[in-house]
Amino acid sequence: MDSRLRTTFLLAALTVLIVWMGGQFGGSQGMTIAFIFAAVMNLGSYWFSDKIVLSMYHAQPLDESQAPELFRMVRELAMEAQIPMPRIFMIPEDTPNAFATGRNPENAVVAVTEGLWRLLTPDEMKGVLAHELGHVKNRDILVSSIAATLAGVVMFLANMARWGAIFGGLRGSDEDEGGGIIGVLLTAVLAPIAAMLIQMAISRSREYLADETGARLSHSPQSLARALEKLSIASERIPMVDAKPATAHLFIVNPLTGRSLANLFSTHPPIEERIRRLRSM
Repeated sequence: MDSRLRTTFLLAALTVLIVWMGGQFGGSQGMTIAFIFAAVMNLGSYWFSDKIVLSMYHAQPLDESQAPELFRMVRELAMEAQIPMPRIFMIPEDTPNAFATGRNPENAVVAVTEGLWRLLTPDEMKGVLAHELGHVKNRDILVSSIAATLAGVVMFLANMARWGAIFGGLRGSDEDEGGGIIGVLLTAVLAPIAAMLIQMAISRSREYLADETGARLSHSPQSLARALEKLSIASERIPMVDAKPATAHLFIVNPLTGRSLANLFSTHPPIEERIRRLRSM
């Protein structure tokens, strides 16, 4: 599916979900408020989703004097991909992982964790960076960033609904004043699941494509395959405590690995299949 079409579909689906939640919480008035809120979030996520996601993980910008080897790798891969040099951020996190974000290749960001830099060999690190620049080259980082932002809104509204129901802050079941306490609670449970399913629908295919693109950019499918093996094992041993379900799809490997419920809605294809495909290239 074309990147613009996927973006449009994602925006529409998550916007409808937010508006529907507003209807459940506050009837027609709630739907109007939710529609305005969703419109503002759509606009804001286009321009600021990268900043939001980076701040969620306390990522800090790097300059070349701090990590010259990292900058050299990214610069060479960006030239190979024929895209502008992205900004580079470091996440203060022991779990090895990485993601790319930004609204287009001209405003792209690659973020890596401290644990990733310590764990991988230079060839493996280059494979991971090539995967992330594959996302940038394939122009699907906007889709991912918007998904993270709007799915986060859904999670936030669902949490508000649950607390409101617990403390009696939500209305009863008037005809045009929301879906009543049962409807609100069902919405609070089902809406986050729906948001995760929407993310799943677009995320798995883009991971396979980024693996393929990254393998070609780095000229070493085996290095990326070895990196994925290491990251999969390390994520089990050192889970990312502050990982958010709404942003899990951004990372090269699922940061929610080991959480059984989250794995039911994994935004990533099986790591074994990704490795198999790379080794067959």
